Amino acid sequence: MNFKLFHFHLYYPVEEITKATKALEKLAQDKQDIPIGRIWDRPVGPHPIGSCQVTVQKENFLEMIEWFLNNRQGFTVFIHPDTGNDYADHTDHVIWMGKEYRLNIEQFKK
Repeated sequence: MNFKLFHFHLYYPVEEITKATKALEKLAQDKQDIPIGRIWDRPVGPHPIGSCQVTVQKENFLEMIEWFLNNRQGFTVFIHPDTGNDYADHTDHVIWMGKEYRLNIEQFKK
């Protein structure tokens, strides 16, 4: 399988949204060509706590792994490809930095 696009989700407890926002502002400053999504103050979709999606092209994957390893400030980062198969992307093709969480995957068809 050839993965072309990845989602990096920064996970944070809602009470730490200010700290997470600062980390994402640093990302926006450091990597101006990387799209940063909405900063959620509640669980959304399959994500069990506050999160923000960062969309990463394949050619930037290793660079973003390194950035998050150095700048995630203790937050979890959930990484998966965007292949169009949401179930497989959120179960079989995942990488965790930090604590793993149980996702709400019932919304995805196998």
